[in-house]
Parts: sequence; structure tokens; C-alpha cells
Amino acid sequence: MSQLLGACAAAAVLYVIASGKTGFDVHAGFASNGFGTHSPGGYSMVAALVCEVVMSFMFLTVILGATDVRAPAGFAPIAIGLCLTLIHLISIPVTNTSVNPARSTGPALFAQGWAVQQLWLFWVAPIAGAAAAGVFYRSLWALDSQNESSLLLPASSGRPT
Repeated sequence: MSQLLGACAAAAVLYVIASGKTGFDVHAGFASNGFGTHSPGGYSMVAALVCEVVMSFMFLTVILGATDVRAPAGFAPIAIGLCLTLIHLISIPVTNTSVNPARSTGPALFAQGWAVQQLWLFWVAPIAGAAAAGVFYRSLWALDSQNESSLLLPASSGRPT
């Protein structure tokens, strides 16, 4: 809920700034996410769905790995920031990049019309991608924890090191 409120507040600030320019039209999109004729590159709904699911999956996988207790301390912001930069470079031409339902909701509420009609995809895709990443990462962690006990045996156990 906090993210939604923050996204709406940020969209309001952007609206105040953007509407200060002559010719501004909030119905032109207002940085809303879209597919089909509302995609920056004209990508289809299926392309937008696949892009958002995969980008959300990768983003959450990086977040989970970078913030894992086994990850080197202090590097998470670098990994997460670089990953998000790459995601934007890839998906801005496809959908204007969502990977976060709150990010999509704020501008869509101002743009109305088509932006609100297409908003469902920008809730479904990031949630599906994040859920898949959680399952994937947990399965990796479970496999790793099964092997961890053999990796943590002392050198004197007779096992080669």
C-alpha cells in the first residue's frame, strides 16, 4: 500500500511539472506502461507480457541473491542498481518498463483510458515473474543447503579439501 501511495504521489508531482509546459496532454500516455499501439515500439500484448515476466523474474532473482546472507556485504545496491539499469535499457522500448505494479499504477491513474485498461498486465506480469523467481531461488537455496553440510566439514574429516 505504501508503494502505491508513493507512486501516486510521485505521479502527481510529475503531473504538476509536466503540465507546466504548453501543449502537455496527460492522455498521450504520461509515462504509462502499454502494449500494442501504446507500446513505445509497437510491441504486442504477448511480447509485453513475456518481457515483463522475464524482467521481473531476473530482477527479483538478483535482489534475492544480492541480499542473501551468503552474499558479500555491501554490494547489494550495486548489483540491484546495475540490474535495474539493464532492465530499463531492454524494456523501455517494449512497455516503458514496469517490473513493479505500483510504478505502473500511479501514471495510469492520471492518464486514464487505455492506460487503466492495460494496467492489468502490469500487475499480473511482475507478480508472476516475482513468484517464479521466489520459487526458483528457494529451489536453488534448498539444493545449496543440502550440499552445504558436506562443504562445511572440517578438513580433518578425511575428505579432500
